[in-house]
Amino acid sequence: MANHVPERTFQYQSILPPLPVPSLESSLSKYLDAVHPFASEKEFEATIDIVRKFQEGVGKELHEKLLQRAKAKRNWLEEWWLNAAYLEVRIPSQLYVNFAGPGAYVEHYWPAAEGTQLQRASISTWHTLQYWVMLRTETLPPQKAGNTALDMDQFRMLYCTCKVPGIKKDSIHNYFKTESEGHCPSHLVVLCRGRFFTFDALFDGKVLTPPELLRQLTYVKDCCEGQPEGEGVSALTSLERTSWAKAREYLISIDPHNEIILETIQSSLFVLCLDESKPYPTAENYTNLTREALTGDPTVRWGDKSYNSIVFSDGTIGSICDHAPYDAMVLVSLCWYLDQQIKAAEGQWKGPDTVRPIPPPKELVFTVDEKVRSDISHAKQQYLESSRDLQLVCYAFTAFGKADIKERKLHPDTFVQLAMQLAYYKMHRKPGSCYETAMTRKFYHGRTETMRPCTKEAVNWCKAMLDPACDVNTKRKAMLLAFDKHNKLMAEAQEGNGFDRHLLGLYLISQEEGCSTPELFLDPLYVKSGGGGNFTLSSSLVGYTTILGAVAPMVQHGYGFFYRIRDDRIVISITSWKSCRQTDAASLFNNFSSSLHEILHLATTSQL
Repeated sequence: MANHVPERTFQYQSILPPLPVPSLESSLSKYLDAVHPFASEKEFEATIDIVRKFQEGVGKELHEKLLQRAKAKRNWLEEWWLNAAYLEVRIPSQLYVNFAGPGAYVEHYWPAAEGTQLQRASISTWHTLQYWVMLRTETLPPQKAGNTALDMDQFRMLYCTCKVPGIKKDSIHNYFKTESEGHCPSHLVVLCRGRFFTFDALFDGKVLTPPELLRQLTYVKDCCEGQPEGEGVSALTSLERTSWAKAREYLISIDPHNEIILETIQSSLFVLCLDESKPYPTAENYTNLTREALTGDPTVRWGDKSYNSIVFSDGTIGSICDHAPYDAMVLVSLCWYLDQQIKAAEGQWKGPDTVRPIPPPKELVFTVDEKVRSDISHAKQQYLESSRDLQLVCYAFTAFGKADIKERKLHPDTFVQLAMQLAYYKMHRKPGSCYETAMTRKFYHGRTETMRPCTKEAVNWCKAMLDPACDVNTKRKAMLLAFDKHNKLMAEAQEGNGFDRHLLGLYLISQEEGCSTPELFLDPLYVKSGGGGNFTLSSSLVGYTTILGAVAPMVQHGYGFFYRIRDDRIVISITSWKSCRQTDAASLFNNFSSSLHEILHLATTSQL
C-alpha cells in the first residue's frame, strides 16, 4: 500500500483558479431582478432605462478596464475590497465592524461556575496554541468543498495580526510565519482590569501546558486584585478611526517606549481578556454572553486585534475579532476545533501537573498624560453611549432543526432565510433588502460575494402566506419557487457569478479614473435595494456547528441576523438599534420562530 502523504495547509494556494469577472449583461440582468421587489412600476421602468444606458455606454468601457485588471491580478477584487469595505471606513470598528460570539461550552462540560475562570482560560488557551502550531507546521488539513480545495490564505491572519489606524486609511500588520518561512512571534498579551501583561507561550521551544499557563494567569490576576484599575489605554481602539490614529500618534510622541508596547500587542499571538462580568448564559439563552462579547468593557479588549479571546468571571467564554483580515469562517474553524477538544477531554487537563521554571509575565505600562487620559475618557463615554443603543437577543429555537427540515427535502439554510423574510414582512408589511454571505473561497484569495435573498419569488410567497384567501396548495407552490430561486442564486454567487462585487468593481474603476459617478449608482433604487452596503437585513449562516457570531446592523433601520443550524435546534443572534423605533430584535425573533413553524407545517401538510 502506498504511503499516504498528509496534505499541507497551504499546498493548493498556487493552483487555485483566479476570481472570475461575470459578463456585464448577466450582472445587470441579475441586478434588475434584485431591485424589482422594491420598485413601483414607474420606478422600475426608469431603472431599466438607466441600466440600458449604462450597459451600452460607460458601463461597457468600465467593464473592459475591469477585464484588463483581472488579466493582471489573480484576484481583481482583493485589494479593493479590503480598502473599501474595511481599511478606508472611518466609523469605529469595535462595535460597528467587528464580529463577536459566544462559546458553546455551556452545552457540555463548562456551564457558568464561579472560581473556574483561570483554569478554563488556561485550558482553552492551550488548545488555541495547538491550533497555532498546526498552522505553523502546516499540518492543519486544507479545507474543501467536496473535492474542491478552498483558499486558506485568511488562516494566516488569525494569529499575530492587528489593524493599525491611519489618518485616512488603516493598515493590517501581519507577523505570522510558517516554520518553513522563518521566525514567528510566540508571546501572548493578557488584559485584566485595564492593565496589560505579556509572556511567551513557548518555553525551551515547547508550548506552555495548562498548569503552566494557569500559573502565569494567576500571577496576572494576583497583580490586579485589590489594586486600582489600569489606565485602560485599549479603550482608544473603540474610537472613530481618524481620532484613534491621532491619539495613537500622540501616545507615541510622548514616549517612544509606548510604540514598543503597541508593537508587542500588535505582534502577539492573540489577546486574552480576563473580564470581570458574569453573563451566566444557558444552552437556550446566550443573550447576555453574546452582548458582553460584542459590547463589553472596552478596557479589556484590543478592538483592532484579529482575535481577542474573552474569559468571563463565571468561567464562560466569548470572542471579539477585527473583521478586516479575515471572515468569520476562520474563527469558526478554530472555535469548532476548541469545542471538540474540550468536549473530548471532558473540560479537563489530563496531562502532567509539572510546572517548569518559567519567567513570570511582564507588565506593559504605557506612559500617559492628561491629554491621553482625556482621550481615554472620551472614548469610553462614546463607546458606552453607542453600545447602550444596541439591542441584542441570542436564543435557541429548540422545536426542530436540520433533521426535520432535511426530512422534508428542503435546504436548511434557505429554510431559515425564508423564515427571516416572512418574519420581517409580517412586522414591517414590506420586503426588507437583504444580504446573505456567499463564500467564494474556491478562488485564489476569494472571500465573499453578496447573495440577495429578497427575491420576487420570496416576496410573492410572503404575500401568499399573509393572504387569508390563499389555499395551501398555492402557498406551497409559491414557497417552492422561492426555495428554488434562492438555491440557484446562492450556487451562482459561490461560483463567482453574483453581481454586487462586480458592480463595486465598476464603481471603483470610475472613481480611480476620476469619472463622474455613473447614474446607475445614483439611482434611488440602488440604495433602496441595499446597494452600497445599505441592506436592512444583514445575515449569515455561521454554519452547522456549535459556533455562532453576532454583528451590529449595517444601517440604522436594520438588523444583524446570524444563525447556526444543528440537527435539533437553530440558534439565532439578532441585533437592532434601540434608537430606531421601527425595529425590534426581540419581536423579529418571535416572528421568526412562528415563521419557522409555519414553513414546516406547510411543508408537512403539502406532503400528505
